[in-house]
Amino acid sequence: MELQLTQILVFLGLTAAIAIATYFYCRGQRTDENGEREYFLAGGSLKWYFVAGSITLTNLSTDQLVGMNGNQMALVAWWELAAVVGLIMLCFIFIPVYYKYKCTTTTELLERRYNDPHIRALISLLFLAGNIFIFLPAIMYGGSLVFAQMFGLEEFDIFGSQSWGIKNANLYIIAVVIALAGSAYAIFGGLRAVAISDTFSGILLLSIALYVVWLSLKAINFDFSGIPPERLSLIGDNDSPIPFGTLFTGMLFIQMFYWSTNQTITQRAMASPSVKEAQKGILAAAGIRLLIVPPIIVIPGIVSYKFKEYGIIEDNMAYGTIVTELLPTFLNGAFAAAIIAAVLTSINSILNASAALWVCDIHETYINKKPNVKRLSVRVSIALILLAFVAFPIYANSTDLIGKVQNFYGYLSMPILSAFIVGLLFKNVEAKSVLIAVPAGVLLYTYFNVGWPTFKEGSGLYIHYMALTLLFTVSLALFLNRFVFKQRAVWDAHNVFGKGPAEL
Repeated sequence: MELQLTQILVFLGLTAAIAIATYFYCRGQRTDENGEREYFLAGGSLKWYFVAGSITLTNLSTDQLVGMNGNQMALVAWWELAAVVGLIMLCFIFIPVYYKYKCTTTTELLERRYNDPHIRALISLLFLAGNIFIFLPAIMYGGSLVFAQMFGLEEFDIFGSQSWGIKNANLYIIAVVIALAGSAYAIFGGLRAVAISDTFSGILLLSIALYVVWLSLKAINFDFSGIPPERLSLIGDNDSPIPFGTLFTGMLFIQMFYWSTNQTITQRAMASPSVKEAQKGILAAAGIRLLIVPPIIVIPGIVSYKFKEYGIIEDNMAYGTIVTELLPTFLNGAFAAAIIAAVLTSINSILNASAALWVCDIHETYINKKPNVKRLSVRVSIALILLAFVAFPIYANSTDLIGKVQNFYGYLSMPILSAFIVGLLFKNVEAKSVLIAVPAGVLLYTYFNVGWPTFKEGSGLYIHYMALTLLFTVSLALFLNRFVFKQRAVWDAHNVFGKGPAEL
């Protein structure tokens, strides 16, 4: 109990310190508490270092740390290396366009390009579905799992939960606490508080995570002998989580979608006072993603495979076991604070972005044009968290957390990206053609994933299917536009991506 008390005191102290630092930094900076731009874009005031910190920690959470290390192979580093390409796309291609069109949400750009609010609402609903049923429950599960391991709560009878007869009841209870704490920044502080807490938490997380990498390497004397070559290789076969060929097909489009059109990520870069300030932050985030994140998400997992003392630690237990066994007691509590901070910031980032999508894209269009932004955002955030718990059991027995997240998001990501590609590259496109093509793309990927399972469980061949889904959806939209709605699409990329004023 003495060791656990030390962990708990360090954990609570650091968690409180981050909250207090965020409060004092934000105090007095708010100008219009109920305004959309203030609540969702921090009043356009985020400096580049807060953009970099928030982008980094919004993405780097337990689904990466637990899920990628759980694969116990170097191959998964491609997710992070390829992310650098996605951030470069955001920096030099997409962010100038969002600023040019003065967008609050990424989907607002679609309404402006198609001159139709319904396409904006459809894509927002798909984003919301992904946030509710994929990202939020996966992050809560990963955070609960690591927290339970680090504090020895896997078997502890929290509030008599074991007597309920519910499998993983402890994880549910921890997830509830995490969800409540994670909602606080998004509900009460808006994007400004979210971004600032992200940055403070990110410094703590990256520092200790790099120390875990060092301790892991030291524990095996920097000797990787005995580990199967395929676990150290960056060239994956067709049964691996990332077959090598997929790097040149669906992987590129996954990164374009996630980093350049996903509201949860782009919202941070859209909250700077200028394009140049935003670009500095994005490039800093890309540097972190290239140099720091890959070893964090692969080396502890590979080391766990070699540890004979614990046997072959499998799947999602690998990272938590390494951290618990190698870190000194006081740092164990500090890392728990860092992990929970990562979980909380990911949750509050998703909630703030989701509230922006609902308020700006749906509520103001179809329900009330002038709502109380903060009050409505609170209600939306509470509803999202409650719905996310419906999907929690899907991940509770997962052996490949990150693979499941990526595979599930394929149902939505490529159809969403198709709407952006058609809308940005062409003009004179009837919105109804995209409104039909996008659901058709969802159905096609469903068929690929459910009705045509030609790959083993754990294989990343679904990434090829994502590329095919995108090609089909874009082609169908252009076909319907030409032959059903009798309109000829006109190439317009030079106007969209040029430096002139937005063509409204």
